[in-house]
Amino acid sequence: MIRLASILYSLIGSSLAGAAVIAVLVAGHVSVPAILMAAAVGAVAGLPVSYLVARRLYQG
Repeated sequence: MIRLASILYSLIGSSLAGAAVIAVLVAGHVSVPAILMAAAVGAVAGLPVSYLVARRLYQG
């Protein structure tokens, strides 16, 4: 299951990081630290999400 979660993380983590960066830019925060923080938060948020999706796929 960890292997599947790591594969899913490559998709989910980058998607969440990109969505967070877009949200920060739309909010008008165009500084480099704000963009980097949003990308980091999105990447970290992708860890539990990918684990939960992998667990759900194995249950089904």
